[in-house]
Amino acid sequence: MDSVEQKFEEIAFTYMDSLYSTALRLTRKAVEAEDLVQDTYFRAFKYFDKYQQGTNFKAWIFKILTNTFINKYRKKVREPQKVQLDKVAFSIEDKEENNIEQIWNGYDEEKYAELFDDDVKSALSQLSEEFRMIVLLADVEGFSYKEIADIIDRPIGTVMSRLFRGRKLLQKILEDYAKEEGYI
Repeated sequence: MDSVEQKFEEIAFTYMDSLYSTALRLTRKAVEAEDLVQDTYFRAFKYFDKYQQGTNFKAWIFKILTNTFINKYRKKVREPQKVQLDKVAFSIEDKEENNIEQIWNGYDEEKYAELFDDDVKSALSQLSEEFRMIVLLADVEGFSYKEIADIIDRPIGTVMSRLFRGRKLLQKILEDYAKEEGYI
C-alpha cells in the first residue's frame, strides 16, 4: 500500500460513523445512506490531492458528502419515476385476487420502524432539506458557522438564519413532545 492510500485511510476512516449518521438523517434510508457514504469516500480519495494538508479534513469531507447528496437529490427529482410494466396488474381479476390475499404475514421490521419512529427523528424529517442539513451539521456534528458556510457554499449569515429558523421550526414541531416529557 502506498503512502497516499495509508494517509487517506488514517485521516478519512475516523469520520465514517459520523458521515454515515449524517447521511442516514439526510436520506432517511439505510441503503441510500450507505451509497452516499461510499460515493463520498470515492470522491474524497479521487480528489485527495486537492485537500490542503493541515486544514480541517472533517469539514472538507462533509462538504463532499453534502454536495454529493444535493447532486443526487437534484438528479432524482429530475428523473421521471420508473415503472416496471410486468409488475403492474392490468385486469380487475388480478386486483380482486390481491385484495383477497392481503393477509398478515407476520412482523415486518421496516414497517414497524416507520410507524414507531422517534419523535425527534420525525420532527427532523419534517424540515426542508436546507434547514435539516444545517441543523444536523451544527447541532449533531458540531460544525461552526464558518465551517458550515464553507461546506454548503453559502454566506455565514445564511447559515445563521437557516439554523435559527430550522431550530424554531423544530421547537414548534416538538412542543407537544416537550410538554409530555416535562421539558416545558
